[in-house]
Amino acid sequence: MKRFVSALLVVVLFAALLEGSIQAERANVRKKEALPELKVGVILNGDETESYTKAHINGIQAAAKKLGISENNIEWKTRIDGSDVCYDAAKSLTEDGCSLIIANSRVHQDYIKKAAEKFPDVNFVCIGGDYAAISQIDNFYNAYTDIYEARYVSGVVAGMKLEEMLKGNQIPEGSMDEEGRVRIGYVGSYPDAENVSDYTAFYLGIKSVVSNVVMNVEYTHTDYDMELETTAADTLMNLGCVIIGQHDGSTGVPAAIQARKDAGQIIYYVGCNADLSETAPTASLTSAVSNWKTYYLELFKKALHKEKLPQDWCGGYAENAVKITQLGPETADGTEAKVEEIEAAISDGTCKVFDTSTFTVSGGSVSEAKVDLSLLNEENGEVVYPGETVEAITSEDGCTYFAESKYRSAPYFTLRIDGITELNAEETVEE
Repeated sequence: MKRFVSALLVVVLFAALLEGSIQAERANVRKKEALPELKVGVILNGDETESYTKAHINGIQAAAKKLGISENNIEWKTRIDGSDVCYDAAKSLTEDGCSLIIANSRVHQDYIKKAAEKFPDVNFVCIGGDYAAISQIDNFYNAYTDIYEARYVSGVVAGMKLEEMLKGNQIPEGSMDEEGRVRIGYVGSYPDAENVSDYTAFYLGIKSVVSNVVMNVEYTHTDYDMELETTAADTLMNLGCVIIGQHDGSTGVPAAIQARKDAGQIIYYVGCNADLSETAPTASLTSAVSNWKTYYLELFKKALHKEKLPQDWCGGYAENAVKITQLGPETADGTEAKVEEIEAAISDGTCKVFDTSTFTVSGGSVSEAKVDLSLLNEENGEVVYPGETVEAITSEDGCTYFAESKYRSAPYFTLRIDGITELNAEETVEE
């Protein structure tokens, strides 16, 4: 009898546990079903053929898949420039029922802001924008990654290669300046804070390995133009630059560099936004890239749960928001271990990219750098949205450094440090 009662108790207990498990699972299902449906509109300045835009497409799709957001709930507008076309695209997306609209370029910002004011029940994000936090528009947001951290690491990769070349006496005489410093180059888009921050970080990464190096910057004065970027790369290679970095991600630059390398010139490439090793299989050392999935996961989760979106988001190595791509076949021995060391130091804060002990401006050290976060009218200089004036030079644990993207996600590093020469900062207009 006792055995029967004990067996019966076990059966009852098991049934209760099973019922509890079933009820919990049903509750989870109901919770998932209770989540509101999210329809996302995306305005892109390029398309999947251009690496920067492709990185955003991949990030959005990966985050959506992770959260179970249907591809049918994402509407794309491609090759939208910074004009009224952008506002029209945003308006069209709201009419199609999108409650979250993302624009992937700062050139869209004024038109996205206009749309945010017109449609207060829709959330608008402008990637790379710089005044959402001071605009007092509650449904208007900015975001950017600390890509300068990955630029620095890619510079370390280039520096390791340069050190190997110097030890092997592989640097041609024409690739040295009159003081015996090795020439490297960088293809930029505009002489703005975003470019200056990125190419300075790249240069400082190289200098952390090889100190006797100078860099020339050639601008295209456009966001994406394969022909102009190729011409810029040719200009730098003709000057004798042995390593060239790139701000934008067209295949024109790596293709031109690989062609020169195949013809016998000593030249290597460091890219951005995407792994471009297919275009430059032996010339490519690595690329600095943003992991946009990290941001879009956070954005979509908050939007789904009706939580407040981050108004001015940024993230770097510590947030798994930036990285470099796989190392090329001709990188120097020991590069992988060095990269791991530097990435860990950046993540834990012991390595500061813009450590002021590593550079000078006009021959002197930098002890202060005021940054006005206000938005000014470009035509008359009047304040559109007032912001704080902050001191970007700060000290922490015995290190004095320029605190990039601490006070705003969009870059504000505009110091022109010694060792870098802008060849064509002023745009020339042909008559």
